[in-house]
Amino acid sequence: MNKSEKTGVIYAIFAYSAWGLFPVYWKFLTQVPAVELVSHRIIWSAIFLLGLLWIQQQQREFWQVWKSPKLIASLLLTTVMIACNWGVYIYGVNTSRIVETSLGYYINPLVSVLLGAAILKERLNQGQKLAVLIAAIAVSNFVWHFGQVPWIALFLAFSFAMYGLLRKLITVSPIVGLTIETLLALPIAFAWVGHGFVAETGFFGTTLNVTLLLMGCGIVTALPLLWFNNAAKRLRLSTMGFFQYLAPSIQLALGVLFYREPFTAIHAATFTLIWAAIALYSASSMRKFAQNVS
Repeated sequence: MNKSEKTGVIYAIFAYSAWGLFPVYWKFLTQVPAVELVSHRIIWSAIFLLGLLWIQQQQREFWQVWKSPKLIASLLLTTVMIACNWGVYIYGVNTSRIVETSLGYYINPLVSVLLGAAILKERLNQGQKLAVLIAAIAVSNFVWHFGQVPWIALFLAFSFAMYGLLRKLITVSPIVGLTIETLLALPIAFAWVGHGFVAETGFFGTTLNVTLLLMGCGIVTALPLLWFNNAAKRLRLSTMGFFQYLAPSIQLALGVLFYREPFTAIHAATFTLIWAAIALYSASSMRKFAQNVS
């Protein structure tokens, strides 16, 4: 593992650990609708990232990207993906479905592996293919017994996997790309928050605690995404998938142990299959890495 990959590993651990602790933050804002929270995440992230961009003196690349319609179109697509992902995730957390959100992020690494193989032609061995199959069986088990599709879990898994894939393919530095993503979404976010302010239905300014927490959305949103994008630029997509179990593990523990969400025998069976798939994929990946080194 070279220096760049080691740095990528550190960024990946930071990003996924922070995401695992996200429910704690959003639970302080359960009274705020998900769309308003996403709007504040966009607004305050844009302010934070513009300041960071100026400090790191990356203004030149920032303006160069705006001259490329192709890059802007690509970043507009990733903007839509990440904004929708944020909204569904917050909705899941604040409607006491943290366990289902954690299922989504357990599935997400294997979706990333699948996309890496299908689009980037990253070769999978038999063990890795079997891991993806077991994950599919786990979701099918959930649907069969509960009679409903875990749409929050599936949406989070596929939307974030596609976001990671596209950001890996877009030739823009992490902070510049993330800054432009937030700026592209800024007009809609301002319009939503402004409407709430005029109609007196918004929550910004209602109390000091809520106002500070809404302003803090910028930092807690931008930093993990920045870490993630730095990791994605340095690591293979399949390697990124290896680290993604950190976030859902923390989320699952919070949901079951701290927030006392239901965790039935069917949940246990589904998660056991997912964990088995992750263990199999990890073992297969390490075996493949060892063979390549030798």
